[in-house]
Amino acid sequence: MRHLTGIILLFICLPGFAGSQAGGEAQFPAEQIIRFAKQVERKLAARRAHVAIIARVGRPPEELPEGMHFTHVSFAVYSRITTTDGRELPGYAVYNLYQSNEKPDSSSLVQDFPVDFFAGVAVLKAGIIIPSAELQMRLLDTIASPAYRQLHDPHYSAIANPYTLGRQNCTEHTLDVINAAIYGTTDIRQIKAAEKKYFVSQIVNISGLKLALASLFSSEITLSDQPGTPVTATFETIADYLKKYDENPEVFIITPEYEVESPPR
Repeated sequence: MRHLTGIILLFICLPGFAGSQAGGEAQFPAEQIIRFAKQVERKLAARRAHVAIIARVGRPPEELPEGMHFTHVSFAVYSRITTTDGRELPGYAVYNLYQSNEKPDSSSLVQDFPVDFFAGVAVLKAGIIIPSAELQMRLLDTIASPAYRQLHDPHYSAIANPYTLGRQNCTEHTLDVINAAIYGTTDIRQIKAAEKKYFVSQIVNISGLKLALASLFSSEITLSDQPGTPVTATFETIADYLKKYDENPEVFIITPEYEVESPPR
């Protein structure tokens, strides 16, 4: 059983090391995390981003499955943030789908800030997608509306299939919100039809037998929404989708030392 659990912990959006849960044990000094979070905010502000899709690395890169380089994806929204002493300052609020610590097969929507988002990462690296100005405005409206919560399915699976209903993870919710903004609808069946037609998912590169056995022992893993070869959404597949169907989105990686203009494939 421990061996199987270890295999499953390789997937995106899993607990521990700031996967798709809030918090996590800090792997870097607080000052370094704060400095990196501020660096990310400055990069977004310099590009006048009202909404960006951001990703973090919650597990050591060598433990991540083929084709997956990030473990959690969220929206960063430019906001007026009230400090503890009552001041209002410009900054970014982060809108997350977080897996429950107490009930691993469920999730909730939580708003926090970049320093919280990066608090328990295994690597100081951020994946960034800045959509076109038009899509950013549409996303602002969608995130501020009841649609954002209506599109949340609290039944969590780390390998949720983005084409089906019944299970959801952080990347699928992000994708659903993006398509709600693109198509101007909260009709989840219309959204899923569009995703089946246009979105190319990531194959989960773990043997079917291991997945089937793992689903018996880990409530956060299920194949109930996977009618065929298991697939999921990732930061990379969302970036590819927007590169194809949005107008010149910016996709890049931020580290404490440098930027790379496109994520690894």
